Order: sequence, then C-alpha cells, then structure tokens
Amino acid sequence: MQNTVRVLEVGGSHVTAGSVEVSAHRIVDRQRHPLDPAQDALTIIGALADAAKRLLPMPDDRWAVAMPGPFDYVHGVSLHEGVSKFDQLHGVNLREALAEAIPARPESFTFVNDADAFLLGEWVDGAATGTDRSVAITLGTGIGSSWLADGAVVSTGPDVPPDGEIHFCDVDGVNIEDLVSDRALVRGYLARTGVTVDGMRGLATLARGGDTDAREVVATAFGVLGRLLTEWLDRFGAEVVVVGGSMTGAWDLIEPALHLPVPARPVADTERSALLGAAHAGQ
Repeated sequence: MQNTVRVLEVGGSHVTAGSVEVSAHRIVDRQRHPLDPAQDALTIIGALADAAKRLLPMPDDRWAVAMPGPFDYVHGVSLHEGVSKFDQLHGVNLREALAEAIPARPESFTFVNDADAFLLGEWVDGAATGTDRSVAITLGTGIGSSWLADGAVVSTGPDVPPDGEIHFCDVDGVNIEDLVSDRALVRGYLARTGVTVDGMRGLATLARGGDTDAREVVATAFGVLGRLLTEWLDRFGAEVVVVGGSMTGAWDLIEPALHLPVPARPVADTERSALLGAAHAGQ
C-alpha cells in the first residue's frame, strides 16, 4: 500500500486539498477552493476543514499543511499580524483547531512553510531533482525564499539570509521588497511616467508592447534582486534556482535582468510542487 499523506496547501486566496502517494510522487485527489484571508478565525478554520473533509478517506491518518509565514511551524500556531492576510488567525493553534474541526489526531499534523514545501517538491520530483544544494524564490506581492542542502531546509547560519528569508535583506539601506515587489514596480513606473499600472501584469504588457519606461523599471528592479541573490547563491553553493509565484508569467522580461550565476528554472505548477513537498515533510 502506498504511503499516503493528505495535504492542505494554503495560499493568499485559496486552499488546495490533496492526497499524495509519497513514494510514487503522485497526487491522487486534488481540489482547489477559494479562501478569504481577511475573514475571522472561525470562518478560515471552517473553510480549511471543509476542504480537508472533501478528500477521499485514507487509511493513513497523516496531514501536512503548507502555510505562509509568519508561523510557528513546530507548534502549529499562527503568528500572522500586520501582514494583511490571516491576521485574524494570530495566536490561534491551528493544530488543535483543525484536529477538532476535521476531526483528526492533533499529532497527525505537520506544518511546513509554503516556500519550503515548494522547493522540497521540486527536489523530490522536479527542477531541483538530483542536486545537493538548491534554492527557491517566489515572486508575487512579496519575495519568498527557501534553501535546501541534501534534502534538508537550511534557515540559519552564515550561508543563508536571516531565517532563510531573502525579504529580510537590505540593499543600500533599503529593504529588498521596497525595491522589488508588485507595489515597488507600480511606484517605479508612476515616478517615471505619472501613470499607474496594474502591477507586474500591466507592466509586462506595456514592456512587451515596446514601452521603454516599463522595460527599464523591470530591468532595474530585477537587476538589483539579481545582484543580491548572486551574493547569497555563491555563499550557499547553489546549483539551481527554482522560481515560482505570479510574476513568473513575466519570466521573459525578468530572467535577462537577473543575470544569475546558476540555472534559474520557472515552475508553472507550483501548487503541485507544494503538495508533493508538504507530503514529503509530513510522511
């Protein structure tokens, strides 16, 4: 019988529930449901539990939850506060809350950072398979990162950013997310042209249409990110970077600006990777 783990992959606007046969790297049941991160705690917990209940019953009572930070992954407690998403979960013990709502045994739950789950999935069966040291970068409303050595997440030490999070880093005294993020790109284009665009998506459309200001804003921002990443990739000895997040839709514009010292591979189905990676962590 396959080693099966049921997974909840929690995003900023959705929750995906899946049953994963770990040894076969196969998702046998996968369902995506909308999720409003601004709702009260009981509503969010109810939505997560409802998604979990729709999965087919499995003989293995093991659950993995891929969750964005800040979060206490060891104890299953939300630390979200002042981050615009899941603030109402602050201080809630999701291990106990989900165990009661599904129901399941509290000890059957493993919690994992969403970026770590993404990279683990790509290491297990994807763009980082066969590497000793790999890095994941997620590009969306902010910048996420994960660092993997021999299949283990590295979040401390001199070879990775603080807590393994590139978004804690500054460039010339300015936080990297104030230079490279959806809001930073919008602000940069507005400063040059006086025009407000619809995030990276709108900027990419303009750039592909020949707008030199749009191209310059993208090139400048991701050139800064590339230089910062190169410093850490060299320290870590990375062999590959896997890239996820909504901004990968503009990879044709982003990649040339980064100038990374190792191959960078965008991943279209990051949800699959996160499900596989979380299941691997929870087996």
